[in-house]
Amino acid sequence: MAYRNKIYVSFDADTDMHYYRLMSAWKSNPNIYFKFYDAHKINSNPNLKSETLIKRQLQVRFLNTKIFVILVGQNTRYLYKYVRWEIEQALKLNLPIIVVNKNGKRILDRQLCPPIIRDELAVHVCFKRAIIMYALNNWPAEHRQRSQNKETGNFYYLDYVYKSVGI
Repeated sequence: MAYRNKIYVSFDADTDMHYYRLMSAWKSNPNIYFKFYDAHKINSNPNLKSETLIKRQLQVRFLNTKIFVILVGQNTRYLYKYVRWEIEQALKLNLPIIVVNKNGKRILDRQLCPPIIRDELAVHVCFKRAIIMYALNNWPAEHRQRSQNKETGNFYYLDYVYKSVGI
């Protein structure tokens, strides 16, 4: 069995790569605390072209994943080939889901969030390093407790949490 300590980030590779790279840069910067064990560093073969082979490679990454993060932008809800499939995998594995709104919203954005996770157990935050780190550190335990209590639905952090992390 794989050791699950990785964070799987799902995003629109055509428009959101810079957000993903920014998260990677936060991790690489010794002056910034951002603990981020990237699942995309596992079993990476950029030369794969077949959807079946790519999904098989991604499945291996999910076996090492502890937390699923999805970056939500203008087109995310329309991405079915990979993003929806990744969401389905996260739901099937009951992974803690952190929905990160690129537009700054701190709650569920019904217009942009993919329908498949709108009513699922997930926390919704804005794209700011401090609150993402807070969610990475705190949501897994809260997710576990809420799952055990059979709770569903979207959650968000109140203003005092944002203030406590300097936002």
